[in-house]
Amino acid sequence: MSLFKDYRQKILPALQKKTGRKNVYSLPKITKIVVNAGIGEWMKSEKNPDAVVDGIARITGQHPVVRKSRVSISNFKLREGMPVGVSVTLRGKKMYDFLERLIKIVFPRIRDFRGFSEKSFDGRGNYSLGIREHLIFPEIPTDEILRPFGVQITLTTQNATDAECKMLLDEFGFPFRKK
Repeated sequence: MSLFKDYRQKILPALQKKTGRKNVYSLPKITKIVVNAGIGEWMKSEKNPDAVVDGIARITGQHPVVRKSRVSISNFKLREGMPVGVSVTLRGKKMYDFLERLIKIVFPRIRDFRGFSEKSFDGRGNYSLGIREHLIFPEIPTDEILRPFGVQITLTTQNATDAECKMLLDEFGFPFRKK
């Protein structure tokens, strides 16, 4: 059963019971997942940043957008228009498929994993986390990798406070650190 069907059939009724709300549309829900990776180090070392673009495309199943700098910063040897990162915004079925792979496959592959911090909420019900090496994703062939890169993942929710977002992520099976 897919995570979206679980959300509709099991998670929404459980959230209704916990929050005491009768209207399903007032319950918290995930609207998008944004996956980012910086390519600043790749540009400095004269390596091909296409490896980062290809890696993010394999991880998410969607071609990423290359983000360029808006201003020049001489201390960072950064010029306006230089590529600084790549990002993908996932919505709908791809979002739920990515979240399911993240929770069931990727997180268990993290070495010495004790859970994610509950302090990464932004005050509006959105949760951000960082993964140091993209090699934990099963879609990445380890024999082709020049250098691992970090990935930032932001889960954006609607109709949620931080506590409600945590309840939602707990229902999905998101691994938070035990106190």
